[in-house]
Amino acid sequence: MSRATFLLEPVPPFRLDLTVWTLRRRLDYAVDRWDGIIYRRVLPLPAGPVEVAVTQVAPPEAAQLRVAVAGQPLRAAVRAHVTSALERLLGLRTDLAEFYQFAAHDRRLGQLAQRFRGLKPPRFATVFEGAINAMACQQITLTLGIRLLNRLALAHGTRFGEGAEAVHAFPRPENLARLNAADLRQFGLSQQKGRAMTELARSVTEGRLDLEGLADLPDPEAVARLEELRGVGRWTAEYLLLRGLGRVHVFPGDDVGARNNLRRWLRLKRQLDYEGVRQVLARWEPFAGLVYFHLLLDRLAAAGYLSGEGSQRSAGGNPRKWVADAET
Repeated sequence: MSRATFLLEPVPPFRLDLTVWTLRRRLDYAVDRWDGIIYRRVLPLPAGPVEVAVTQVAPPEAAQLRVAVAGQPLRAAVRAHVTSALERLLGLRTDLAEFYQFAAHDRRLGQLAQRFRGLKPPRFATVFEGAINAMACQQITLTLGIRLLNRLALAHGTRFGEGAEAVHAFPRPENLARLNAADLRQFGLSQQKGRAMTELARSVTEGRLDLEGLADLPDPEAVARLEELRGVGRWTAEYLLLRGLGRVHVFPGDDVGARNNLRRWLRLKRQLDYEGVRQVLARWEPFAGLVYFHLLLDRLAAAGYLSGEGSQRSAGGNPRKWVADAET
């Protein structure tokens, strides 16, 4: 299948490998795919689905991304949709200069920021996608949650390609609105989660709920609106502020994994509760969400996810090596 290509220039510094790992969270996530060099995802555009393949072809301080698009001619509208989606998913327009300046005056945070320099805060493609992710992962391990999401995408996400080569987009509201809770039980989702997901999908498709419109609301009002939805509590609401709306000052304080990451990083003996998280993060406001992402990446690195897949190869400092890798 032929692919048309164009270049994007993220606000530097930028590392595709670190950002993609923070977006996908686990090795086997089937929606956001990564082979150590190329990031791939199916996007269901108005003109039909496309598959994008993104390669970094210049080093972090002068980053360039080569974007290959398959499935539709690269007309202006398609290019605009793809660019907008990638800017959101990969945080390409986010300028972290102020964060790096702040971190440089804090030994602990400075070491973390320098270690993962080039990481950009990713966002789900839509707030709806973020909500379904959060609901699937409630009260279970992230590894199991990712497997449930894979099953959901395989069954109800827009397909791209045929046979064994087929890959799938993340399900859109219209894909799930026609289902009921019982339909989702086969994927391992509880009755309660299935009902919450299908009700959310119908509310969006019927125009009764504008999740993207939450971007216009301050944090307390956005959280209150979200908590009115079935299956959404404080953790899910704050998770969506960070990963769905891109509010990098938000650290989801009810996230047990994130709390443990924070406690290990600070070498605290005591467990942290919601208020304890707020207290220890006060010194790093308004960058709590960036601390969240950097600590997530730290745990992924400790678990070995960042090694053995070319993460260093795709982040090397030699520009000729970047180009050589990209052309291989």
